[in-house]
Amino acid sequence: MDHSKQLGEGGISQLLLKFSIPGIVGMVANALYNVVDRIFVGRVSGSEGIAALTVSFPAMLILMAFGMLVGMGANALISMQLGAGRKDEAELVLGNALFLLILKSILLSVAGVMFINRFLNIFGASEQILPYARSYLIIILMGTVFQAIGFGMNNFIRGEGNPRMAMLTMLIGAALNVLFDAIFIFVFGLGIQGAAFATVTAQAISAAWVLHYFLSGGSTLKLKLKNLKVRWSIAAKIIVIGSPPFAMQIAASVLNAVLNNQLLNYGGDLAISVMGIVFSLMMIILMPIFGITQGAQPIIGYNYGAEKFDRVKSALQLASLAATLITIMGFIITRLFPEQLIRLFSKNDPALLAMGTHAMGIFLMMLPIVGFQIVSANYFQAVGKARQSMFLSLSRQVLLLIPALIVLPHFWGLDGVWFAGPLADLGSSILTGIWLFFELRSLDLKQKANHSRAKVPVTVLRI
Repeated sequence: MDHSKQLGEGGISQLLLKFSIPGIVGMVANALYNVVDRIFVGRVSGSEGIAALTVSFPAMLILMAFGMLVGMGANALISMQLGAGRKDEAELVLGNALFLLILKSILLSVAGVMFINRFLNIFGASEQILPYARSYLIIILMGTVFQAIGFGMNNFIRGEGNPRMAMLTMLIGAALNVLFDAIFIFVFGLGIQGAAFATVTAQAISAAWVLHYFLSGGSTLKLKLKNLKVRWSIAAKIIVIGSPPFAMQIAASVLNAVLNNQLLNYGGDLAISVMGIVFSLMMIILMPIFGITQGAQPIIGYNYGAEKFDRVKSALQLASLAATLITIMGFIITRLFPEQLIRLFSKNDPALLAMGTHAMGIFLMMLPIVGFQIVSANYFQAVGKARQSMFLSLSRQVLLLIPALIVLPHFWGLDGVWFAGPLADLGSSILTGIWLFFELRSLDLKQKANHSRAKVPVTVLRI
């Protein structure tokens, strides 16, 4: 069966399993870029190294945001074009997306290097941490184009219905990053700079792999030179559809900057290190959820374009259930083994262990309901409803979490920072549930209308 045709005809549970498992593996592999860096650097440089990577993370989120803006926006558009049987238009989107990915990479690299100290100060770097963070981030910025192509275009491999190849691409990058981390940090003794070199080198190889896939003839969609000429009408559609995940990542960057500064004010560099560890563990738990949403996106987008709304609802329900099961498992593990998890990042630091165990117990309190919120918010992106998806995606970070981070510490100090997380998780999940209820009612009405049209008898005029 053709890669894209199966999206409209295959069993939903089998399709979601087939697409989501590679997506989960791929997203966990992507998370390992940052998590492995923190583990290796933490064991060599201690809490200062972890803090340096943590204050650099908002910049990493900005780079990822622009990759999502183009990659996920174009992917949703490609899925809908394939669902409507317009392969040539899908290939045109592919070519325009590659052009935009390269253009944004150049602009971000130049701007990032020029203002790196200013950005790191905004992101919460103290005078003690700034030199470490700068030496790491400047190398990452120089390799932005590799991250953009490898991460951004890997979305299109999933979008055309080949999740296994998308998974393999991510696994190659993650495995090489671990290997190069060990070589550059421990063999060459490059410390935190070695972690940056390892990341960029692995991303460069992943980018070459993705380009080879679309140029070698094994893909359904072909990368053609004539399609690299940007058409601003297509670029505008990509940006509009991709704006929800972009806005979510930018908001995450702003959130991390606010969070780092509050941590620095109320707990110092040690508190920033602790949050770096908690976020690393949270990424390992949540990245499978993003893998599920990426696996569900082409299924939902294709069937929505084909007006098969019963299949749309089935995919959404199964994705939400799977995401919730993962977050419940993650919640149980963090409750049972907090000290063991923190010790992965540091050999022997009693202060880090004590603060980290306390922070993890509070910050991840509402983790079981987060999976539902992520899947439901991304549903709206999959069907091209950018404004709804953007609002729901930003509800946790902008509407709830940032205000909580500003207000609560005035009353409870550092504990106020930790409690801001579960408060925002609860509020955003309630809001998303209400919005999704009305969306599902709308799908039911559309489905009934389609059935009514199908049952109308055809009258044949005889002469």
